[in-house]
Amino acid sequence: MSIADSEIAEALAAYLDRYPEEKTLLAEPVELLARGKDFASRRNFDMHVTVGALLTRGEEILLVGHLAYGIPLQPGGHLEPTDTTLIDAAVRELVEETGIDPDSVVAVSQEPVYVEFGRVPARPQKDEPEHFHLDVGYAFTTTGDVGSLQESEVTSAAWYRLDEAERLVGPRIRRACAPSGRMG
Repeated sequence: MSIADSEIAEALAAYLDRYPEEKTLLAEPVELLARGKDFASRRNFDMHVTVGALLTRGEEILLVGHLAYGIPLQPGGHLEPTDTTLIDAAVRELVEETGIDPDSVVAVSQEPVYVEFGRVPARPQKDEPEHFHLDVGYAFTTTGDVGSLQESEVTSAAWYRLDEAERLVGPRIRRACAPSGRMG
């Protein structure tokens, strides 16, 4: 059972309740979701949802070398038809890409800590035209460490200090760490 558009809309609404200053930035995905059109499907090129996992361990955050984009990013990716919740999809992507033990991963919050809407370039090798992603990110903590990497998607995984991760990835890192009360 794939994730319903209503669940995606609820997650976005909860996020915008917490960060109302982003309503203008996210107006287009709100409008698209109101029309409902299977945004969990990677084949929806108006927009489809991806998930991200911001994982902290002590004073560090985990970033992966993203193979397709060639830059460090938080672990994450596309929804699968078997995903039943956004947060579980984020954990699945985290575990797949980094090999971390899922039993060592604890959610900081059940609500997203960042949502980004952005254009993605065409990827002819995947038969994908230019399209939009709505990336919904969740914050987690762990005492675990990286295991076997998913080499088809990531080139590396490393722990970074907050300031360095924020410089590499952007301000969503700081906000994502703030709910834990330990960083920022």
